[in-house]
Amino acid sequence: MALDAIVKGLLDQMAADLAPKFWELPAAQGREVYRAMAQMLEPPDIAIGKCENLSIPGPGGQIKLRIYSPVAGGGDALPAVVFFHGGGWVIGDLDTHDALCRRLANEASARVVAVDYRLAPEHKFPAAADDAFAATQWIEENATTLSIDPNCIAVAGDSAGGNLAAVVCQMAKQKGGPQIVIQLLIYPVTQLRAKTISMTALAEGYFLEKQTMDWFFDQYVPSGIDISDWRISPLAARDVSGLPRAYIVTAGFDPLKDEGKAYADKLNLAGVAAFHIEYPTMVHGFFNMSGVLPTAREAITDATKALRQAFGNCK
Repeated sequence: MALDAIVKGLLDQMAADLAPKFWELPAAQGREVYRAMAQMLEPPDIAIGKCENLSIPGPGGQIKLRIYSPVAGGGDALPAVVFFHGGGWVIGDLDTHDALCRRLANEASARVVAVDYRLAPEHKFPAAADDAFAATQWIEENATTLSIDPNCIAVAGDSAGGNLAAVVCQMAKQKGGPQIVIQLLIYPVTQLRAKTISMTALAEGYFLEKQTMDWFFDQYVPSGIDISDWRISPLAARDVSGLPRAYIVTAGFDPLKDEGKAYADKLNLAGVAAFHIEYPTMVHGFFNMSGVLPTAREAITDATKALRQAFGNCK
């Protein structure tokens, strides 16, 4: 299937711009570029019931959270979606994914708690994973104060955030909690330096490029770390049985698509209900382009239907 016409236009504009690639920039400047891109591609001022910021104790200092309550959410205990933003563990923040979190809260009728985990290269692996798990634990422990149903917590994330959501589920299994009802993995990184057909065939020209991924990995992972460590590469875990059900999104022109599908296949083989959906005309990052892409809005709605279905089974 051909690349979506709107996406092609965006890629053509980027190619003509001749702006530096992320891997050619210092991390701080890359973060500024990513924020500017989010402002350009996301819709402004999506109405929300309530949005509040707070800080919680974490393993390396304070972790910032942003809690989104849906329109007409009220003060009753609602399901929760703990959300980890993408950006290769290096770029991205609460603001770059603000519009997506607002949509998720409203359409899933849930409180979305976005986690501002520590970023590389200032904080290398396992800082992001440790923060993600600590935040999820804290949210469950403080569910009553947050007006959250502790029996109805999901984790979600895109790209590196999808990696963190998958890793949190494996950590929770290992440690006996928190209890997670569903993992929403949006074009997740599941294998460090994956040698897949899609990583080779789609290495250049489709928004996310292999060289950028390699740069992200170099920033995040210290030298000497085993890349088959499941806290980096959840696909490499020996046993994925007993994990929460999963809804895994991939894009047809994304170098990460094969490893996303491989993770869904591995979960299903282990008896975990994993639904995989691919949007064949899309590129990596399209969930954050809902201001210009109708397919992004449709995909978010599809994902929130899966969340609502899982929440309907909470007891």
